[in-house]
Amino acid sequence: MASTHGAESDDEDTTETEEAVYEEVVPCDKMELNQRLSVEELITTEASYVHNIQFCVLDIRAHLQKKQLPDLDLEGLFSNIDDILHVSRRFLKDLEAMATQEHEQLLCISTLFQEFKDEMETVYKIYCASYDHALLLVESYHKDPRLQEEILETLKATVPHTGASDLSFFLVMPVQRVTKYPLLLGKILENTPTSASTYPALQAAVRAMVQVNANINEYKRRREVATKYNKAEQLTLRERLARLNTHSIAKKTTRLSRLLMQEAGIVAKTEDREYDDLEEKFQCVASSVAVLKENVASYLGHLEAFLLPTPHKRDLQLDEGPAQQYQRFAEYLHCTAFPEFKRRLDSLVYQPLCSLSDMLVGPQQLVKKRLDKLLDYEEIQERKSEMGSVTYDEEAAMNTYLAINSLLVAELPRFNQVALELLEQILCSFSTLQLDLAAKVLHQAEKELEQMPHGHMPLPNFRKMVEDSLEQSGTQLRTFCQTFETVTPSPVTQPLNPAEEQKVLSLVSKHGPDKLYQVTSNISGSKDLDLTLHKGQIVALLQSVDTKGNTNRWLVDAGGPRGFVPAGKLQPYCPVQGQQPGVQAQDPESSTERRRHSCALPEAPRPQVASFTPAFQVVAGFSFKARSPQEVSLQEGQPVVVLEPHDKKGSKEWSLVEVNGQRGYVPSSYLVTVPMQQPMGWSLPV
Repeated sequence: MASTHGAESDDEDTTETEEAVYEEVVPCDKMELNQRLSVEELITTEASYVHNIQFCVLDIRAHLQKKQLPDLDLEGLFSNIDDILHVSRRFLKDLEAMATQEHEQLLCISTLFQEFKDEMETVYKIYCASYDHALLLVESYHKDPRLQEEILETLKATVPHTGASDLSFFLVMPVQRVTKYPLLLGKILENTPTSASTYPALQAAVRAMVQVNANINEYKRRREVATKYNKAEQLTLRERLARLNTHSIAKKTTRLSRLLMQEAGIVAKTEDREYDDLEEKFQCVASSVAVLKENVASYLGHLEAFLLPTPHKRDLQLDEGPAQQYQRFAEYLHCTAFPEFKRRLDSLVYQPLCSLSDMLVGPQQLVKKRLDKLLDYEEIQERKSEMGSVTYDEEAAMNTYLAINSLLVAELPRFNQVALELLEQILCSFSTLQLDLAAKVLHQAEKELEQMPHGHMPLPNFRKMVEDSLEQSGTQLRTFCQTFETVTPSPVTQPLNPAEEQKVLSLVSKHGPDKLYQVTSNISGSKDLDLTLHKGQIVALLQSVDTKGNTNRWLVDAGGPRGFVPAGKLQPYCPVQGQQPGVQAQDPESSTERRRHSCALPEAPRPQVASFTPAFQVVAGFSFKARSPQEVSLQEGQPVVVLEPHDKKGSKEWSLVEVNGQRGYVPSSYLVTVPMQQPMGWSLPV
């Protein structure tokens, strides 16, 4: 009995042990099974995802591109899906390669996710930030029956097995996939014992993908804030006034007062060296683009003006010789070389510059808005440190500044780099176009030169021939001018009106009769020191050359104002005694050699006058006794010479005169003009 009881006892112990082992083994096998299924789900869904993205890129988008629908924004729809496909293909390839590694598979999967973490974040954050815009485009295409029909036809032709009736079926896949990675990894982690060696690695992979999604959401939030502020609104004055209210005025006043206090050093200014360096570089790029754009536009304008004359269309009345080669060369320049250069310059330099300039508008607005939000942020920070808390709106304003600042710090380096690369390419294009133009023009010039009679002449001999030809042409031109002047009558001296007589007396007294000239035609001054004169006015010559040595512009005194006039519009004023006013007697001795007036020769004409006696004189109408050294005494009836009909301040109540060799001021009302008793020499017209 004892033995029987002992045997039964042994059987019971064995059964209990087997049940305990079964209870321990079964849960472990179930966890391992779920773990394996989770890994298979990760790999299978990744393969399906990549397959669908390939459909989206290689079939759907390619089919829509072939349709060339002008109203369909493919770039806005698909964003950077090519980058996502590239990263996902590589990730899937490495993921499938780990399927054969039984013991190290989980560790390899964890490592793979951490290796692809940065690349995934880079490509997915751009796509997710643009996803809302893509949905707006899809919604707008629903309202266009023609576009919607084309899209549906494309989906039926390329992916009929999916049953998709809208592009959003494929566009949402990248957004869903990146948010599902932490869930898939978390499922694998749940079915991994905490004591397993791969558990910490899986935990790190889960944290990495959670962080990726958090960074994507933060980037998307920053982009939304930036989109709100980086648009340059074109508002009218009425619209701007309509936006003014008590809150906006108070906010702007607070910002302005804080900015003034910072400039005055009353309050501290937030220093951000990293951002300041980025902004300085950005502003330098923006300034360079603006200056280059302005210069290229001016260059194109000058080129357009250069092409306006058409010398090749002029009839030179020469049947053969170098003139024909010149016409052909000019025609090539104006009809082929320069128009082609202008077209390429516009398309390869100016238009890219305009596009680059437009790209700068958004960041410039964001930089400007950051300064406003920084002033708000500093004000709220001070209030928070004093009161210990802030309102919900103030917290939102602080977050807005932090979002804008973070976005600029993250994006400005890349933007500056891309802008500089574009600017460098534009400058290279400009240089290449210039070199290409020079090569074409030189080739055509050499081609035409070979056909000219002197094309192979040595350069020194060619220069000597040109100098001799120019000298011979100059001699012929001077001979022609002399002949032309001989047979052409001299212009008649223009008559004076009564208002000019008093001014002539003053000019004669100051400069002498041999310096008088009369204006032959109206003169309109085009420069700062030029005079505007009417035909018939009398002026006195001061210098027969301007400040640059040009003998064709003379400095004259017009009876008060002094300035430059064209020498060709002046003739010596030479009235002769006994002649009617305005008529000049002809000297028999000068009938064969007249004054040169029609052609301006290198040497200015010298006036030929013998004497000048005015028909009027100025005398003292009353006696005057000087009261200071600046004045001079007068006797009634005493002749005087008026030097200036005003004082140093321009007042006409006093006149500067000369009496018996003494100079001084006298009252202008004491002077009278009377006729000469016996006029001699010149007689002025009355």
